[in-house]
Amino acid sequence: MLQAVLLDISGVLHEDGVPLPGAVEAVARLQASRLALRFVTNTSRKTSATVYAELLGMGFELERQQVFTAPAAVRRYLERHRLRPYLLVHEALEPEFDGLNLVDPDAVVLCDAEHRLDYRHLDEAFQVLQQGAPLLAVGTNRYFRQHGGLHLDVGPFVKALEYAADTEAVVLGKPAAGFFRAVLEDVGVGAKEALMIGDDAEADVAAAMNIGMGGALVRTGKYRQGDEARTPGASVEASLAELVAGLQ
Repeated sequence: MLQAVLLDISGVLHEDGVPLPGAVEAVARLQASRLALRFVTNTSRKTSATVYAELLGMGFELERQQVFTAPAAVRRYLERHRLRPYLLVHEALEPEFDGLNLVDPDAVVLCDAEHRLDYRHLDEAFQVLQQGAPLLAVGTNRYFRQHGGLHLDVGPFVKALEYAADTEAVVLGKPAAGFFRAVLEDVGVGAKEALMIGDDAEADVAAAMNIGMGGALVRTGKYRQGDEARTPGASVEASLAELVAGLQ
């Protein structure tokens, strides 16, 4: 029996800061139900505190502890393993890593750093990796949707550094199984009792289904025609509002 719902944020709840039709009401209905609800995102141009505040500002009903972001998972990993990171991150995300020792880095953190993903910064990261440092990534998403178009996400740059340094990234956000399991552990449910709802067929839906969760794909956000073929067995709905109406 379904006990928990995990919601991707961008492309499922809103686009460019504007709530998708019926999304605010759909979240309110989920919050009022017996289902546990968590908001999960690989967004790495904002701190987790900013993500939470923006959702509140859009009218969504949620608690701070319901938000799980990939950058916050990266920080927990750094602290657990006492690593000193070289941060290849967006300037708006720097506060997420306040207080960490950045001197003489022994790990590379790669996020969607936007304009910092230039030759100089990538080469500096490469120099650290050559010394045997681990590469920690928020995800392997190929692209994201913004201002009506698709744009490069962090995934292509993860692959570039993996290839150059002959290493394999430790992925700490979606589609990593460990990220989903950490959320399920927080809720206190098993994979078969949870449903992941997303607009990314691979990183959201297929990845969740690979560990035994249910998966639901919405035709909003970065969804493109034919994505259903990447998620056999998943539910497919036009929007979060329609999906929630079907659940209830």
